[in-house]
Amino acid sequence: MGTRKSDERADGGTGRRAVLGAAVLGAGGAVLGLPGTARAAGARHGDGHGDGVRSLPVPTVIGHRGASGYRPEHTFASYELALDLGADIVEAGDLVPTKDGHLVCRHEPEIGGTTDVADHREFAGRRRTKLLDGVSTTGWFTEDFTLAELKTLRATERIPANRPHNALYDGRWEIPTFEEVLRWQNEQTRKRGKQVWIYPELKHPTYFRKLGLGTEERLARLLRKYGKDRKNSPVIIQSFEPTSIQRMNKLVGNPLAVLLSGADSRPWDFVETGDPRTTADLVTPEGLKEIASYAQGIGPTLDLIIPKDSAGRLTEPTTLVRDAHRAGLILHPYTMRNENPFLPAEFRKGDDPDAYGDAFGAFRAYFATGIDGVFTDNPDTGVLAREDFVND
Repeated sequence: MGTRKSDERADGGTGRRAVLGAAVLGAGGAVLGLPGTARAAGARHGDGHGDGVRSLPVPTVIGHRGASGYRPEHTFASYELALDLGADIVEAGDLVPTKDGHLVCRHEPEIGGTTDVADHREFAGRRRTKLLDGVSTTGWFTEDFTLAELKTLRATERIPANRPHNALYDGRWEIPTFEEVLRWQNEQTRKRGKQVWIYPELKHPTYFRKLGLGTEERLARLLRKYGKDRKNSPVIIQSFEPTSIQRMNKLVGNPLAVLLSGADSRPWDFVETGDPRTTADLVTPEGLKEIASYAQGIGPTLDLIIPKDSAGRLTEPTTLVRDAHRAGLILHPYTMRNENPFLPAEFRKGDDPDAYGDAFGAFRAYFATGIDGVFTDNPDTGVLAREDFVND
């Protein structure tokens, strides 16, 4: 799988850009975001009625697996808290299949680190070692459980060393299915009186396709069932595998985004098919132009926006923001977290891995590159940071 969103630890002249515009909708559309300063937090494009992604605030605050800085990730508690804290979009969820073909929301198919499955003696014999995108992985896998069996499990905090306070909530919430998420989205939209957006990710699609559990078709069927398969639908689909996004482009009309790991990494579908290109090739002007032929955005690791030096400090921004905007793509990089270990070195305070550093300073540095939004485990921090930035 290479480096993924779980692993993370330009041109500066674009300023505070409102670049979502028509670049997101309609391949080949002109980039509407010209350099300029947004003067109010939550500045929007269009009138919010039928404008799709253009109706979202810029920079967009995306609740990473919900509000996973405060609740165990991929639970309805985490998703709803993200909305309560002001997230514009909720990443609900990372999609993996069950043995009987249901899509459920887990960070990875291996669920030993995000559920209490190890405490269930009846499932002790399900523990396996598998090769997951070339990496030997031991644990319990969603594809070895029926949905009914998974529903007997409860979610737990994935990184308790950094978030011991989240472990307080271990065992309270079950694993959501994506169909439940779609119904929840409708319910929350009615309850809150405004459209709720979600940003599901297809996890390991090549791996699951080889198991006979293709996830793209399952996702497309659910989106069609709930009438959320159109270009203005409030569902953005993402994947680290470009060919998976190409497949989705033929199945649905939703806005699509290609996730990008470190420059030296290769998407697993490229490894499987012998495509020699790396992420570094995909972020060239030529590579971005190709992505823009089937997707509307990219989700790069923050290090592709501003690399770090050997001490973990930020260096100069790359040209990725400028180049992506020229190709008509939006950028939603990942992942901002408040805790020291996840921040650039100059924004850390002390050595306590559970302590918060200067997250506002880090948000400001990334917003200044002209990114269109960011995934964050702490949506409230992101919303306040955006307010500070656009009113500075």
